[in-house]
Amino acid sequence: MASALERPASRQGVMNWPETNVALFAFLLNLPWELWQIPLFKGMPSLAHWDGVIMCTRAAAGDAAIALLAFWLVAAASRTRDWMRRPSAATLGTFVAIGLVVTIALEYWATQIGGRWDYAEAMPRLPLLGTGLAPLLQWLLIPPLVVWLVRRQIR
Repeated sequence: MASALERPASRQGVMNWPETNVALFAFLLNLPWELWQIPLFKGMPSLAHWDGVIMCTRAAAGDAAIALLAFWLVAAASRTRDWMRRPSAATLGTFVAIGLVVTIALEYWATQIGGRWDYAEAMPRLPLLGTGLAPLLQWLLIPPLVVWLVRRQIR
């Protein structure tokens, strides 16, 4: 018996896999967001141009990895990789929530424990957690757009 998470036979080729599209759209949508956030992080505006581009590209790749993790967790919970074809409020909400939780944890670790980056004064922050508002908005706005684009692509 075939697993519900296996690739449907009607969809051949890696470019038709939902995972490929999630990674691609998540990266392409998050890269400009990362570049837009440069003034909100200490030291970023004064970096050499190419160093800033590399940092933002790595961050966008990390965002794509988070989106893939969220996709796979929702696929496992819903027992289908095709959940983006007809996303319910629950699957979309879970996809966004996973990204938010991972982002809050990573931002906390990076700013409070790991010393990976600091927020500039211009970054609005959540009162209790101190998490930057821009990274949270990123995970509220971009994932639904990723789902919409993937859904249109894999029809």
